[in-house]
Amino acid sequence: MTRTINEILADARGRLERLDPDKAHAETREGALLVDIRPAAQRAGEGEVPGALIVERNVLEWRLDPASDARLPEATGHDLRVIVLCSEGYTSSLAAASLHDLGLTRATDVVGGFQAWRAMGLPTTGGAGG
Repeated sequence: MTRTINEILADARGRLERLDPDKAHAETREGALLVDIRPAAQRAGEGEVPGALIVERNVLEWRLDPASDARLPEATGHDLRVIVLCSEGYTSSLAAASLHDLGLTRATDVVGGFQAWRAMGLPTTGGAGG
C-alpha cells in the first residue's frame, strides 16, 4: 500500500494535540521541553527560541528515547512533555508522531512552527533579520 506524504502527515497530526505558539510558550514556562529540530543553517538564518533544546531531526529519536544509550539528560522518562518545533510545523508533526511511537505520548508540536512563533512576537534571538 502506498500513501502520499499528505496522508502520512494527516495521520501524524491526528495523533497529536497540537499547540499554537502562545500555548506552547506557556507550557515551556511551566516545564515542558521545547525541542528545536531545525538544522543549524536554518536556525542561523531564521533565529532561535531562547531556552529551546537543539536536537536536529536526524538524531531526535535516539536523543529523546529514555531507553537509548545516546539519550540526552533531559530524556527523563516516557511521561516527558516534549513540544517539537520546526520552521513551519510540518516536519515537527512527523517528528512528534515518531516520539509517540517510542512511548513519549505527551509529545506534540507547534502549529506554524518557528515562523508562527516569531510572527506572534514570542521570544527569539538571532537570525538574518535580527
